[in-house]
Amino acid sequence: MTEPLLHPDRLFPAEPSVRAIARNLYETIAELPIVSPHGHTDPQWFAENGAFADAASLFLIPDHYVLRMLRSQNIAYDALAVPRKDGAPVADARSAWRTFCTNWPLFAGTPSELWINHSLSREFGIDAPLSAQTADATFDLIGARLADADLRPLAILDRANVEMIATTEFALDPLDHHATIKAKGLGARIRTTYRPDDVTDPEAADFAANLETLAEITGEDVSTWSGMIKAHATRRAHFRAHGATATDHGVPTALTADLGPAERQALLDGALKGVLSAAEAEQFRAQMLTEMAGLSAEDGMVMQIHAGSRRATDPMLQAERGRNLGDDIPQRTDFVGGLSALLSRYGNAENFRLIAFTLDESTYARELAPMAGYWPALMVGPPWWFHDSSNGIRRYLDAMHETAGFANMAGFNDDTRALLSIAARHDVWRREVAGFLAKMVAEHKIGQATARDRARWLSYDAAKTAYRIP
Repeated sequence: MTEPLLHPDRLFPAEPSVRAIARNLYETIAELPIVSPHGHTDPQWFAENGAFADAASLFLIPDHYVLRMLRSQNIAYDALAVPRKDGAPVADARSAWRTFCTNWPLFAGTPSELWINHSLSREFGIDAPLSAQTADATFDLIGARLADADLRPLAILDRANVEMIATTEFALDPLDHHATIKAKGLGARIRTTYRPDDVTDPEAADFAANLETLAEITGEDVSTWSGMIKAHATRRAHFRAHGATATDHGVPTALTADLGPAERQALLDGALKGVLSAAEAEQFRAQMLTEMAGLSAEDGMVMQIHAGSRRATDPMLQAERGRNLGDDIPQRTDFVGGLSALLSRYGNAENFRLIAFTLDESTYARELAPMAGYWPALMVGPPWWFHDSSNGIRRYLDAMHETAGFANMAGFNDDTRALLSIAARHDVWRREVAGFLAKMVAEHKIGQATARDRARWLSYDAAKTAYRIP
């Protein structure tokens, strides 16, 4: 007998009595609307609402989770149809899909297997595992379905019951797609997020030129520290006009600083000349985080910090193809010391909210949970990236809840570049929340009513509250 791709009790506790409680809890949250307040879906999808090209373009080429696993087995990105900077030919979509399906056993037990199986079953009615034997048939079936109106981007949001989704754009993005989205009357549902890394990180490519562009579009003098901060304030207002309620900051560490005027200006002068040392560049980023917190305290935009990823670790991949293709690696992160300067200035500010994300799981129980359990401004984001998994969710909930309480968790955000995985990721989160709370009920730590309340909070209400979504 063939096993279904999606078992109805997947991820629930194995012990029968606890599993029964989990099932009941899950039923109360399974159909709640999805709030996706942070992610990397392409706003062009929603502005144009065009059909996706094929299975490889949908599941394989944009998914760095999948790419990195295949790369680890020495499968070339050329064979996966990932574009090259030099424009040299790569495999066609069907051939890439065959390679992916042939190597599908690599993903056994991984989050990618859960997410992709969910999409294959729910969206395409595919209930047989991917394999070399099924590659062509699934490629053709998916391709035929992608022509249907109910698999256009906006229809996918409807089918998944996505109430709100936020994309993430750099500070210099013209927001043309979001302007189209707004003109279509969808601005409250599809929002942007202000991510200024291109003009806050002096080690970013073309940093000085980026600042010049920021000056041109805001009319501010970015050669002075105060003028640069005014430029950010102006740009943030433009993003808010396109629905943004949050900012996002991707940084290698959580270091913040509170430097004097002369020190700040000296860092800016060096950054514009391109002569900062690595330590000085870190100080520049640290000061900019504190400055962004100050702006958030003024304009009410929720501040997100995603810290602890060492980006672009493979020089060959960067030279051939570019960023966000699987070679980013977690590293240790200090939040207590790192956020000290920022929280000392703004941790008690009434209008300030900071959501911290980490790739260093050791910090949850040791640092972030106690910090969120004290500082009014601080909430902790859900398991991120490498830890957005069934076991990662369990570890997060276990490490956080006793010290921070559920109220200081920011709910769930899927942080995905793959549109179809949104429903799958939220389903994994909700199943793990149900299982975790069910165990607490079975151990008589909380009652059934409290479990139902906290399940709804973690699955829906927390994200709206944390991100100030009306």
